[in-house]
Parts: sequence; C-alpha cells; structure tokens
Amino acid sequence: MVISPDLMEEMLADLRAAFPAEGCGLVGGRDGVALGVFPIRNADASPVHYTLDPREQLAAMEEIDAREWDLLAIFHSHTRTRPFPSVTDIEMARVAGDFYPDALYVIASLAHWEQPEVRAFRITGTEVSEVRIEVQDRSVTR
Repeated sequence: MVISPDLMEEMLADLRAAFPAEGCGLVGGRDGVALGVFPIRNADASPVHYTLDPREQLAAMEEIDAREWDLLAIFHSHTRTRPFPSVTDIEMARVAGDFYPDALYVIASLAHWEQPEVRAFRITGTEVSEVRIEVQDRSVTR
C-alpha cells in the first residue's frame, strides 16, 4: 500500500486524538494507493480493544463507494504494545474477512508517541503476513 506523508500524518493524528483508547478507521483508495483516511469512533472506548462505530463505518463505506474507491485497509492503534496483530485482532480479521477479504490491517503503535511505528498485515484465517507500506507522494487523480 502506498500512502502519502500527509495522509499518514492525518491517520496518526486521529489515532493520537483517540488516546488513551485505541483509535480506528478505514483507508480508501485505488490500485493500492491510499486516497483518503476515514477516522471512525471506537464504540468500545477501550485502550485494548476497538469496534468501529457502525453508523460511522457505514457512512465511510458509502463515501468510499461514491468516490469509486476500494477499501484498502482497516486501521487501529495499539496504545502500549508493538504493532503486530493480537489474538483478538486476528479473530476480528477472520470475521471481517467474510466481508472485506482484500482489506489490509494497519496497526500503529503509540508506545513511542513521537515516533509511532506503523505496520500493515494481510490476515487470512489465522495466517498473518506483513505487507510493505510505502510512505511517498504519488500523483493519482482523486
């Protein structure tokens, strides 16, 4: 997935704003290039678990569809742990995989506040594989 520095900063700002709870949201785009970040309220308001607010998720999905983009990723933060899928994350991805089989899972660790570590994963069943995130400007028609 390719994401611009501005969109990466937007995502991280939204995740920091949700702290001390985990933040979450969606990334929409085309051809593996992120074109929009959609922060969504964590309905759990928990520092160790997230659930996308259903109404905000629906609104984001409708906007992604209206722009003729794809859902590229579901993102969330880990407030104090490394950016690797937890057992809970893997189970949530297994369930979501029925609806969003091509979506990546982006996790940002806020354990080091000034320099968050961001990683992306493809989760299929219980299999987790890391996917490279390229942070760079890319000229794409929105």
